[in-house]
Amino acid sequence: MSPPDSLKLAPLPFFKPDLYQRAWQSIPHPTLPLLATAHQKSVTVFSLSTLSAHSALTNGHERSVRSTTWRPNLAPHNLCLVTGSFDATAGLWRWTDDDAAGRLEVEVTGDSDDEKDWELIVVLDGHDNEIKSVAFSPTGQYLATCSRDKTVWIWEDVGAEGDDEWETVAVLNEHEADVKAVAWCPETNRGGRGRYSSDVLASSSYDNTVRVWREDGDENWVCVAVLEGHEGTVWGLQWEPRPRDDKFPRILTWSADCSIRVWSLKEDEEEQEEAPRHAWGGLGGIPNTMRRSLEEEWECTAILPKAHTRDIYSASWSPETGLVASTGSDGIIAIYREDSEQGSTNGTSAAHATDDEAAAELDGDLPITNGHSKSQPQDSRKWKVISTTPNAHGPYEVNHVTWCKRYDQGCEPERRGIEEMLVTTGDDGIVRPWQVL
Repeated sequence: MSPPDSLKLAPLPFFKPDLYQRAWQSIPHPTLPLLATAHQKSVTVFSLSTLSAHSALTNGHERSVRSTTWRPNLAPHNLCLVTGSFDATAGLWRWTDDDAAGRLEVEVTGDSDDEKDWELIVVLDGHDNEIKSVAFSPTGQYLATCSRDKTVWIWEDVGAEGDDEWETVAVLNEHEADVKAVAWCPETNRGGRGRYSSDVLASSSYDNTVRVWREDGDENWVCVAVLEGHEGTVWGLQWEPRPRDDKFPRILTWSADCSIRVWSLKEDEEEQEEAPRHAWGGLGGIPNTMRRSLEEEWECTAILPKAHTRDIYSASWSPETGLVASTGSDGIIAIYREDSEQGSTNGTSAAHATDDEAAAELDGDLPITNGHSKSQPQDSRKWKVISTTPNAHGPYEVNHVTWCKRYDQGCEPERRGIEEMLVTTGDDGIVRPWQVL
């Protein structure tokens, strides 16, 4: 689907009931019409069919639940959520309804006439401070958690099928400050390419950096890249959900410096043709740091046009259209489109534009940057702001934005499960869906 040249957002009816308290984020289920919203000490699961509450996760945490994530690849009648809390623990919850098998795939309503509740199965503890983010790997085998204690923990499911037995396989402590978010690379284009192992994790931090991690041949998780360029806290990151061509997925990051950056792995043809290096000889016993032979070179290939005046708390990259939506402290929702034609990194137009800018600098029409960080990466020209919506939650800050499939009655039946909408979550406790026009 080609992204539009312009669009506008129209508010849809709010999810009910109102939460009446700060809500941190809303996470769509990977395949079902469900949305999990973290707020206060609980998570409310909404039905995307009725825009009303389906169920709730309560009485599992002593402090606010900051983040949540769905476990992928489960049967439709077996739901699993992990919650990350300011009480320094992560909880694994299950909701099972054998009677709903088959029905959940098609429609979920808020009418729960039985007494079915979410059950807290496992509490994962070990962090010293608040957990800020939780994320499952694409297969669900690994869970990553990160915290104000400056660490990222990786947990592995070591139980038999149907058992919930998790153990810590890595504690990554190379960030120099509060770790704000973790995200796993999607399965698309990531495996069997050069030196990459199958599971790749990235983390963002108050130290203004993003780190990329993967497992070496000795089953040690190591940092293979540090992405530097932001001038403020990196509040979050997302891997490109559907990479173009045959490229390794890019990384989108957003920051307190009011900027959104796109990072690309530098790949050369010789490296891509090499066999996967899943076992590296002679590396055993080397400390968990960036080993020279494992380093990957990432570069900032685009800075999106400025649309925000304060911290950007959240952004979301659509797997369907490639559009990016962002929001934050200023209450604005901005939407960006990437143009695949203009500003190509291997075309003459980008070089010509660079020459024109150099000439303009000499003429005094542009500030001279001398090639330093003030100059824009040339792929920045490919990105355009195509929509801004101010005061999305009135005077309140907006903490989260996500693309989400529509299943509600206001959507044409043939478009349900296909058409995308945006969902924003704010300090006002309202979970607000937006139709994209």
